[in-house]
Amino acid sequence: MKRIRDFLARHLWVQIALSVLAASVLVALLYPGRSFATVVLRTAVMSAGGICIMVIMRRKEKRAAGGKTNDLLSLDQKLRKGEVPRDPREQSAMRDLVAQRLHRTRHRVAALIFLAVLFTTVTVGTALTAGPRQTIGLALLSVGFVAWMIYFSNLQNRRLLTMRAALEERVPSVATSGAPSHRASE
Repeated sequence: MKRIRDFLARHLWVQIALSVLAASVLVALLYPGRSFATVVLRTAVMSAGGICIMVIMRRKEKRAAGGKTNDLLSLDQKLRKGEVPRDPREQSAMRDLVAQRLHRTRHRVAALIFLAVLFTTVTVGTALTAGPRQTIGLALLSVGFVAWMIYFSNLQNRRLLTMRAALEERVPSVATSGAPSHRASE
């Protein structure tokens, strides 16, 4: 599993292709009768905005991690495992990455509520306008996706907060050189 995760993390285009393919399969299952090539093309076009945002976010994270994909992957693995980097340069990069991700997810609760309302509205709309197959499929997708988002959002937020606290403890104390520590002023 680790090798697959590393491969996908190194090659963003594979993640994009698999995401478009998975979404296309889901759409084809919910709405049979359309040609699969048309569904894939339509899904790719509709996903263009999300793909652009994903590429921009990845570029910013790489910059915060030191500018290289391998640096980002190394920091991401350490973050996932809860390992605090020992190297001062890596600690600084981890601080930047954690701060960036915490800033980006500051509205996560509101976003999760919005997603739950959106999926519920779409499911109700589907129930009113489509058949039971589409309604049941979309309801199952909605419940599963929102539960998955809540679980992993909480997990990632806990990891980020834990790493930030661990990095704050590892800040080299300036008090040993005679200057007051930033901790003393808190």
